[in-house]
Amino acid sequence: MGEAKKRAKQAIINLMEPMVVDTPGGRIHVQWDSDSSATPNGQLTFFAEFLHTSGIYDAWVQDCPLHYASPNAPTKYDVLGTLLLSILAGHNRYAHITALRGDGVSPGILKMKKIISEDAMRRGLGRIESAAGETWLKSHLLRSVSTALNTPWILDIDTTIKTLFGKQQGAEVGYNPHKPGRPSHALHTYWVGNLRLVLDVVVSSGKQSNSPYTQPGLSALLDSLDPRQYPAMVRRDCGFGNDPFIVELASRKQRYLFKLRQTKGVQKLLQKQFQRTDWTEPGVADQGWSAVEDTVKLSSWDVFRRVVILRRPVKQDLALTRRIKKQMELLLTDEAIQAYEYAVLVTNTEYDLHAIAQLYRDRADCENGFDELKNQWGWGGFTTQDIARCQTSARAVALIYNWWSWYCRAAKPDARMEAITSRPLLLAGVGRAVKHAGQTTLYLTAMHAAGQHLITLIANIRKALAHVKTIAEQLPKIDPWHVLLDHIVTKITRRPPPIYARIFTLEAG
Repeated sequence: MGEAKKRAKQAIINLMEPMVVDTPGGRIHVQWDSDSSATPNGQLTFFAEFLHTSGIYDAWVQDCPLHYASPNAPTKYDVLGTLLLSILAGHNRYAHITALRGDGVSPGILKMKKIISEDAMRRGLGRIESAAGETWLKSHLLRSVSTALNTPWILDIDTTIKTLFGKQQGAEVGYNPHKPGRPSHALHTYWVGNLRLVLDVVVSSGKQSNSPYTQPGLSALLDSLDPRQYPAMVRRDCGFGNDPFIVELASRKQRYLFKLRQTKGVQKLLQKQFQRTDWTEPGVADQGWSAVEDTVKLSSWDVFRRVVILRRPVKQDLALTRRIKKQMELLLTDEAIQAYEYAVLVTNTEYDLHAIAQLYRDRADCENGFDELKNQWGWGGFTTQDIARCQTSARAVALIYNWWSWYCRAAKPDARMEAITSRPLLLAGVGRAVKHAGQTTLYLTAMHAAGQHLITLIANIRKALAHVKTIAEQLPKIDPWHVLLDHIVTKITRRPPPIYARIFTLEAG
């Protein structure tokens, strides 16, 4: 061993010895403890119980089309468990996995032998064949929400632009509002609007962000659903009012609600409609919006379709400009000038004007969910050179996001909890594992100010899981995950529970 290595080893030994550290609060004696098993995410054990009782975690791992030939290779639990921990931690790069490798408790909770390295993770996902991986993740995504689709729901569509900074497959310059001219991927997302759950996500090149590239994924999704689970409406903002997209939905007798772009045909329609005197009077619930309806046939359409025009006066002080003979003229608004913001919607529903306006405004709530996925989860990360692994990681993030959403709803059925607040509350907490006589005891120290509230939330989760265990013992063939979702949806909607749940509740009482 060289002198440099000896000095480095001696420096480490010196640091491992007890130290006396002077701090503003006084002298502290510090000593490294390398033998104990500890974790910064001690409450992972409750989430693991949620996954185990419902059976979704083991099924997800067992169905994974990942196979190794070497006996020294990591197990599927090692690969997918590490991915689960990384996504739950809010990571968006494979390099962040290194921060997990000192966790001595979480691997045992998730049936793992170890937390693998970032390189092993990339290689593992690369061994999953593209078609098999798509079938695997799409089936589990659908399973994660299928029970909730038995209630009326709205399918929202969104396209997220994922900016890229390397030479990735499919990195092309297309529509990019945040960094124009920068190559990107387009993530077409299909979303359960009223529950904020992901049905599927399709990753495509940056030039494929418009509606023709969203339609195949939508058609495949609708084909995979039971006809009784079809959405009450498909909803989207600008860019989806073209004829092929609408015809596809109309052929399926599927209701839709889309916002139209401000094309010349739409502008001519507006000029006629603003002169009408039968605009609805805006009420308190309408947030100042008035509405009229008409039928129109745009140049790209083959038939006349129902359109709803919404307008609302702009209340802020305005300064208008116009150019006359290459000179700019300023027009200050007065009482004779009224500016409006407006939207033109196309739909085949029979709802009245107030309902259409409210349904469109509800679309804003979905933007909060998309924002959560983009900024609080690894939606725009885990990038590799090939697009196949980008697709796999995007669907994995969506699936774990769905699981965590249901977990939070089991804890607090009457309100949504975003990751930025729910993870510090329901996941973080110092945990120290002690093994004695074949039994493992986990000592938890809550680090959150809402400690008493946390105990109530954990009690709600365990009460829901106890309900599932009771029914699963009596009906072994029933899917525990469906029982759990039925229980949570019943709490959210306050509807009567399913008949089998009512029977066992009466027997228990």
